[in-house]
Amino acid sequence: MSLSGFTDPWWLLLIGVVAVLAAGYLVIQRLRRRDTKRFTNLELLAKVAPRRPGWQRHVPPAMLAVGLILLSVALAGPTAEQKVPRNRATVMLVIDVSLSMNAKDIPPSRLAAAQKAAKSFADQLTPGVNLGLIEFAGSATTLVSPTTDRTQVKAGIDALKAAEGTATGDAIAAAVQAIQSFGKLITGPDGPPPARIVLLSDGRENNPADPNAARGAYTQARAARQAQMPISGIYFGTKGGSADVEGQAEDVPGDQQAMQQVAQLSGGEAYDAESAGQLQNVYSSLASQIGYETKTVDASQPWLALGTLISLLSVAASVLITQRIS
Repeated sequence: MSLSGFTDPWWLLLIGVVAVLAAGYLVIQRLRRRDTKRFTNLELLAKVAPRRPGWQRHVPPAMLAVGLILLSVALAGPTAEQKVPRNRATVMLVIDVSLSMNAKDIPPSRLAAAQKAAKSFADQLTPGVNLGLIEFAGSATTLVSPTTDRTQVKAGIDALKAAEGTATGDAIAAAVQAIQSFGKLITGPDGPPPARIVLLSDGRENNPADPNAARGAYTQARAARQAQMPISGIYFGTKGGSADVEGQAEDVPGDQQAMQQVAQLSGGEAYDAESAGQLQNVYSSLASQIGYETKTVDASQPWLALGTLISLLSVAASVLITQRIS
C-alpha cells in the first residue's frame, strides 16, 4: 500500500518547524563548545564543564525530531489506495453449451473443463457479489438468477448439457435482462450495483448467422455497453478441436476474433484459454477484478503510532543517557 495523497497537506508545514528547531539545536551546541574553550585552566575546565556523554547525548533530540516529523505526516491525513472486497455487485456467468463443447481437445472435454473452472470461479468471488448463471446453445436459458448462494450456482453448472446451435446474442440479451430485473430489487441510494457479464464460448454464432442482426451478438454487445454491463469474453478451445455431431466428427475451431469483437463492443475485455489451466487462470484473474475494488482509505494510523512511540522512546533515552529530560 503506497501513499496517494493527503487530506490536510498544510500540516506538513510543521516539518519545516522541526527543521528550524533542529538547526537551532546545532547552533546551540556549537556556541556551547565555543564558550567552553574560553577556559584556559584545564583543572577549572574540568570542574566547570564536567565530561558529558559523547555522541549518545544527541540521540534523544534526534529521535524526538523524527517522532515530530512522523506526527506531522499523520496530522496531514495521508491516504492510500487499497483493494477492498465489494459489498455489492452483480455478475452473470454465461456458458456456451453447444455441441462443439463436447470436443475432447481439452480433456476430459471442453464442457467438463469449463464446468470445473466455473465452479472454482464461483468459490473465488467475494461474498458480496451476486452471481447468476445462463446456458446457451440454440437458445438461452437463465438457470440461476443473481444470488449470493454459491451452492445454487454450482448445482446449475453441474447440470449443464450440450445441445445444438449457438445463439450468443440471445445469451447476452438474457444476461442484460436478468441483471436489470435483479437491479430493480436491490437498487440503493447510489443506484443499482455495478454489473459484469462473463461470457465463455468456443464457437461462432449461428443463430442468427449475422452478428449484426437484431438478435446478433454484436448488436446485443452494443446494447450491453449502453446498459453499462461490460462483457468479459473468454474464448475457450484449440484450433484443432473436433466434436461428434450427429455421429460424425466435425472440426470446431471456433471464432476467436468474434469473441474479441463482442468484448470490445461491450466495453469489456477478451481472454484466450487453450487449456484447462489457462481457463482457471483467467477465471482467477476475473474473480480478483470483479470481487474487489480500489478505494482511497485513511493511512494515518501507522504514522501516528510510530511517531508517538519514537517520541516516547526519545524521552526514555534522554533519561538514560543524560539523567534528565532534554
